[in-house]
Amino acid sequence: MNDWEIQPWLFVVEPYEGESLSHFLGRFRRENDLTPAGLGREAEIGAVVSRWEKFRLIPFPSQRELEKLAQVVQVDAARLRVMLPPDGVGMKMTPIRLCGACYREVRCHRMEWQYKTSDRCDKHPLRLLSECPNCGARFPIPSLWQDGWCTRCFTTFGEMAESQKPL
Repeated sequence: MNDWEIQPWLFVVEPYEGESLSHFLGRFRRENDLTPAGLGREAEIGAVVSRWEKFRLIPFPSQRELEKLAQVVQVDAARLRVMLPPDGVGMKMTPIRLCGACYREVRCHRMEWQYKTSDRCDKHPLRLLSECPNCGARFPIPSLWQDGWCTRCFTTFGEMAESQKPL
């Protein structure tokens, strides 16, 4: 019997431009069949993954934590940092918001939608949605956005653009 070391392998997931860390981590975890705790264990950063997916960023992710995570997800630590709010920008943990028109173009949650100063999509001059316009259900955290639709009535996020109010 050989004493070969079995190396774990993970599928690489490319981040989208403007994607929130929460959404990216959810996509990475699903692709690799990992829980938040499992990803934290792989990256040797503990239970912070679950907090980051919920936009609980106090304390803010350290450079060391981002570098450890970067090794596992195979995305540069500087690229992961861009998925977080810029210095001095406040975040809204709830409600989760989205622009259906943006989501229709690129199926991801954008970090800028959760800024405290954001209530609109600058690209489409529309007000952001914080609940399904069809049934009123609040959106789950972006790491759980697997199918791109309301979990109660199955209206797609892209279809919701028709109900967004113009500025």
